[in-house]
Amino acid sequence: MARKNTYRQDERLEEPFDLRHLLLASAYIKKYIKKMALALFLSALGGATALMAPVVTKWAIDDAIPNKNIPYLWELVALLSGVFVLSIIFTTVRSRIMIKVSQNIIYDIRKDLFAHMQKLSFQYYDDRPHGKILIRVVNYVNSVSDMLSNGLINIILEIINLIFIVGFMLAVDVQMSLVVMCGVPILAVFMFWIKNRQRRAWQAVSNKNSNLNAYLQENIVGARITQIFARENENAEIFSGLANDCRGTWMTAVRYNNLIWPGIDAISVLIRAAIFIFGMVVFAQGSKTVGTIIAISSYAARFWQPIMNMGNIFNNFLNNMAYLERIFETMGEKVTVDDAEDATEMKPIKGKVEFENVTFAYEEDKNVLHNVSFTVEPGMSVALVGPTGAGKSTIVNLLSRFYNVNEGRVLIDGQDISKVTLHSLRSQMGIMMQDSFIFSGTIKDNILYGKLDANDEEIKNASSRVCAASFIEKMPDGYDTEVKERGSLLSQGQKQLISFARTLLSDPSILILDEATSSIDVQTEKALQQGLNEMLKGRTSFIIAHRLSTIRNCDKIMYIDDGGIVEAGTHDELMQKKGAYYHLYTAQLEEIA
Repeated sequence: MARKNTYRQDERLEEPFDLRHLLLASAYIKKYIKKMALALFLSALGGATALMAPVVTKWAIDDAIPNKNIPYLWELVALLSGVFVLSIIFTTVRSRIMIKVSQNIIYDIRKDLFAHMQKLSFQYYDDRPHGKILIRVVNYVNSVSDMLSNGLINIILEIINLIFIVGFMLAVDVQMSLVVMCGVPILAVFMFWIKNRQRRAWQAVSNKNSNLNAYLQENIVGARITQIFARENENAEIFSGLANDCRGTWMTAVRYNNLIWPGIDAISVLIRAAIFIFGMVVFAQGSKTVGTIIAISSYAARFWQPIMNMGNIFNNFLNNMAYLERIFETMGEKVTVDDAEDATEMKPIKGKVEFENVTFAYEEDKNVLHNVSFTVEPGMSVALVGPTGAGKSTIVNLLSRFYNVNEGRVLIDGQDISKVTLHSLRSQMGIMMQDSFIFSGTIKDNILYGKLDANDEEIKNASSRVCAASFIEKMPDGYDTEVKERGSLLSQGQKQLISFARTLLSDPSILILDEATSSIDVQTEKALQQGLNEMLKGRTSFIIAHRLSTIRNCDKIMYIDDGGIVEAGTHDELMQKKGAYYHLYTAQLEEIA
């Protein structure tokens, strides 16, 4: 049950609405303000032209038809036809302009959102389900783009239309126009009542959809594990609960949505009924012509139309504000690991690494490393060993500056790495993790990720040195063989060998191997060892390995535990001490035996 509840946790609903999000959104609108102004002008022309129709109808009913003036009637018919044609032309051109603007806004937001997410620290991705992140980039951006483009134009347009309609009504009859506008206060009270309820309902929909997407994404990635442990029924039950949450919140939000249009329509019907009652009974009989009553009735319908449209726009605005909040919350996420304002370019690395009294914690008051200090000379190979969770990977993560140290300094060639640009630092480092990630595309594309301008000969040479060429060349299309998402068609060992080739091709000055050979069989590892030895030559390297036999020849071995370095030395030195490393090594030999 605890697992189910994890996925049903909602993100915080913000109260009240944060106006800063609209100010941030305005930056994306400003780029296209001229095109939007043109679209607004065309819309206003179309709307004003269409508003001539009731006046033309009044002229026909009150003048042309009673006087049997056929030529005049044909003129009015031609004028009415022209009104509709011009209105259609203006609306069509405006629509085409706004479609392009809307797509450009989608592109701009997605580009900026993705660029920002590339800078966010590992901690951000560690703390959030990937499905919840994905839905913001794809679904939410699609939803808000129309609001930022057409929504803004339409709300201005409807206000202009309303002004035009009121002007035309007053020109036809002032008394009857006042009857129509009596419904405005009633509408204002109704909209005020529904506003906050509707916004919170759509925020809840946003949360529940995010929960569902996160669980779905994780289960697609973990489909094999689900089947291995026969978890299909339990997962289906969790998914059913999440889907039911989505359905429930959606129905609640839709109920509020569906109150707006009937509410406005009911007010409209009552006002149009009042027009006929006042026009034919209350006001002096005979003072209002049939044409006047019909024209005012037509304008009344048009008067409520922009109000209904504004209600729908407002409705859409509330729906999408929950999404806009999520997008700009992500964009506003602080980049905790970034270049300092006075950061300089890292000079070509020679390879001296120093940790000076480094303390680090992923969570406050829970130090993983405490006051750690050591020095590694250029070209040395250093092995980090110790129990799981002791801080081995944390050391190499701090060296790569995936996290900032809480206290102390990390230096390379005497330079504090917090004062150099991340690109200049990481571009000179080769990092091989235990989980070798393979991108969709060809094997060649994946190897080229380490050096985009490498030629075919360099790719094949790197692959040969790490024993990857033998299996790649046996594949249907060799290096051009397509691999699916996360390398699903490759074995774990093949993925790691491709990652080795990718890392070697980048020719790093500092090499980090974090359990990099854990998924490679012993026979392949022995064949790979020669290539690894070549790879380590002339480079400072840090190796985290589960099989201790692979790190015997390292220049230095550091045993990490209890937040620090328990002991350090060569393999022979540590074996003579008969300390923590000795007991770990002998225990592993006994397991093999």
